[in-house]
Amino acid sequence: MLHLSAIQKSFEGFMAVNGAQLAVGNGEVAAVIGPNGAGKTTLFNLITGQLQPDSGRIMFKNENITGLRPYQICRKGIGRSFQVVNIFKRLTVFENVQAAVLSRRKKVFNLFSPAKNMAIQETKDILQNVGLSDKADMVSGLLSHGDQKVLEMAISLGNRPDLLILDEPTAGMSHEETSVAIELIQRLSGDLGLTILFCEHDMELVFAISHTIMVMQQGKTIIQGKPEEVRNNRQVQDAYLGGAA
Repeated sequence: MLHLSAIQKSFEGFMAVNGAQLAVGNGEVAAVIGPNGAGKTTLFNLITGQLQPDSGRIMFKNENITGLRPYQICRKGIGRSFQVVNIFKRLTVFENVQAAVLSRRKKVFNLFSPAKNMAIQETKDILQNVGLSDKADMVSGLLSHGDQKVLEMAISLGNRPDLLILDEPTAGMSHEETSVAIELIQRLSGDLGLTILFCEHDMELVFAISHTIMVMQQGKTIIQGKPEEVRNNRQVQDAYLGGAA
């Protein structure tokens, strides 16, 4: 579904991503891991169009999406959540997801078609899938941090992505919230058939749910393989023993 080849990105002479390679198969849960500063978030920003690569190619569903704008990439079928929660905190949970659904449908509002009457069932279905139905009428800014992260995933689902990219989905969560997030990611993959790409510092989570893991260090891909291949790789062990897991 997704294939990156020889991706490079520098900032004023600093090579943040240096020839990175990544392949994500249809229906896989794939993780990108590496020490702080390895280039993980920059790589995600390149995939989703927030940044443009200096060189290399990004293929999505056999189409070259290198250089496309974020809204174009979103419409191709890539959804994204961020390290810092990105929601409309003054809107209700329902309204946040409803807005994403209506954006995908390219609805234009007028006096005869008020937004509150649109996409009701689809929005309810998404909230049911992520476990937020009971909080639909709650102002989003009042949610717990964990529920705000889940809401951000729900907003991404409103665009019906084929690939969902999650940047540290459990960051700042309690142990209980992390367990809920893990279960949700597995359910989105298993029940909805979503392909999921995520980066995460919780190695227990990474090795528990990933089909494949790509390891980055200093902007480069050290290895991509199945969890046991990665766990037993000497370069990976050295990178983490000498840096930060």
